[in-house]
Amino acid sequence: MTLEEVVGTNSTEQKMETVSQAVEELLVAAQRQDCLTVGVYESAKLMNVDPDSVVLCLLATDEEDEDDIALQIHFTLLQAFCCDNDINIVRVSGVRRLSQLLGEDTEDSNGNEPRDLHCILVTNPPVQPLQCQALQHVSSFCEQSRCSNQWVPYLELRDG
Repeated sequence: MTLEEVVGTNSTEQKMETVSQAVEELLVAAQRQDCLTVGVYESAKLMNVDPDSVVLCLLATDEEDEDDIALQIHFTLLQAFCCDNDINIVRVSGVRRLSQLLGEDTEDSNGNEPRDLHCILVTNPPVQPLQCQALQHVSSFCEQSRCSNQWVPYLELRDG
């Protein structure tokens, strides 16, 4: 391996880590401002009604979800819709990390199932736009990925 390859690999890893941190910051900020839609079905409903308000679609899976055919079909449909409507998409692993970030418990106090974190939409309402440097950082990452023909970039969220 050449020096350039080592340096290039290291800077790519650092860039991915920075983008992962930006995604985490964005999710926390969006949740604080009530700009998150959580769940595959809830997300599909919102995108059908108001796709222009959606600025990011986050599709999350872990290894155990890879064999879930229904989930993969939903993801394919959501990705197609996002591409048709110029909505940034990012696939991530680390559903447990998303749960930590969003303060989700495995069950709520009533014993109900946890929310479905496989699809999360970040919306940007025109009345009070989401002012967040992390949103700009993630959007620019998505744009750079599309320029290199990676339409759905992948990030790994690590437990914190």
